[in-house]
Amino acid sequence: MSSRDTAREEPAELTVRCQDDRSVSVKLCDLFDEDEDCVHYAIEACAAGLNARLDGVAAWNWGADLAPFLEKLSEDFRGWDGERVWQTNDRDLTVRAVFRSGGHVGLTWTLRPWRISVGRWEASVTTWLEAGEQMSTLAADVRHFLGQETGHRG
Repeated sequence: MSSRDTAREEPAELTVRCQDDRSVSVKLCDLFDEDEDCVHYAIEACAAGLNARLDGVAAWNWGADLAPFLEKLSEDFRGWDGERVWQTNDRDLTVRAVFRSGGHVGLTWTLRPWRISVGRWEASVTTWLEAGEQMSTLAADVRHFLGQETGHRG
């Protein structure tokens, strides 16, 4: 029995839609346990003319994963200069964050499977969100999706 078998339901998927163009989205889905330190999930990037899926993205229970990165962005809702970058240990998923005037954060999600030796590909979409509440909600939703709340994976 893993720590994820307690009395709560895991979300089946989490979709992030761009507020500027609702056809642009990123979906986290198909979560499965690897062991107590890691879960894997798939991520799908969609936009006009684009449907890309990356399987086997690893989320480690070390506190340096996607949820803490998004939480830090939400805390800095007044903005920052330049670009902030987070990526998985395998570098198959990279998220780049920029702040623009008007209190919006652009998250560019880049999928780049490292396990493929022939026919490498890369796909990116950018979702724009409000810097405050939408970023806070996204961070909490990602933490919930990955099962990283206090008392669960860590």
